[in-house]
Amino acid sequence: MKLQWLGHASFLLKESTGTAIITDPYDEKITGFEMPQLHADIVTSSHNHADHNYFNRIKGSPVIIDETGVADISGVQITSIPSFHDNEQGKKRGKNLIFKFRIDGIDVCHLGDIGHEVSAELIDQLMPINILLIPVGGHYTIDAEQAYEYVNMLMPDVVIPMHYKTPDSQLDIDKVDSFIRLFEDDTVIFADEDILEFERDDFAGNLTKVIIPKRFLKI
Repeated sequence: MKLQWLGHASFLLKESTGTAIITDPYDEKITGFEMPQLHADIVTSSHNHADHNYFNRIKGSPVIIDETGVADISGVQITSIPSFHDNEQGKKRGKNLIFKFRIDGIDVCHLGDIGHEVSAELIDQLMPINILLIPVGGHYTIDAEQAYEYVNMLMPDVVIPMHYKTPDSQLDIDKVDSFIRLFEDDTVIFADEDILEFERDDFAGNLTKVIIPKRFLKI
C-alpha cells in the first residue's frame, strides 16, 4: 500500500492493484495551499465543509462515500463510523465520519475532523489500527493532548498527524509541534519522501511511530 499526505486532512491511499482513494479533498481558497488534481476511484468525505468535500478537484468518476455504512469496492473494504465534529454532540459543528480502510491487509483509520474526547465505546469500534490519521491542530478538532490520548488508547503502529498549521496554511489551527513533543524523540520520524510505502509485515512491532512529512514543514 502507498500513502501520500496531500495536506490538511487529505490523503491519497493506493492499493497494490492500483485502486486509488482520496480522503477529504479541500478547497485551496479556504486552506491557503493547493489541492493537487489527482485521479481517484473512491473519494471519502468526513463532513460537508468545503475544506473536506471539494470533489470537483478530483479527476475520474470516483465513487463518493459521505454517509455511514460499509462498502467493498475493488478489493478495498471501507467502513464509515459516525462521530461528532465537536464535544457537544454536534451542536456546534455537526457530525463527523470516521473512515476505516482495509487495504492490502493493512487497517488504516482516518478520524476526519473529530472534535470530542475518546471513549471506550469508540475504541471498541475502531480497533485494530495499523495506521492512524489523526487531527492535532485544535480549534476545530481535537488538540494535541486529546490526540495523544487517542493514540494511547488505540495503540496504532503508525501515527500520521493531519489538520495542523503549515507554512502555507491560512487556517486558525495550531502547529504540529505540541503533538510531537508528547512523544519520545526516537519514535518521531521526519520523512523525506512524499509517498510512503507499507506492507503488512511492517507492523510486527509493539512501538508506535509518528511520521511527519518534511515537505509540509519546509525543513
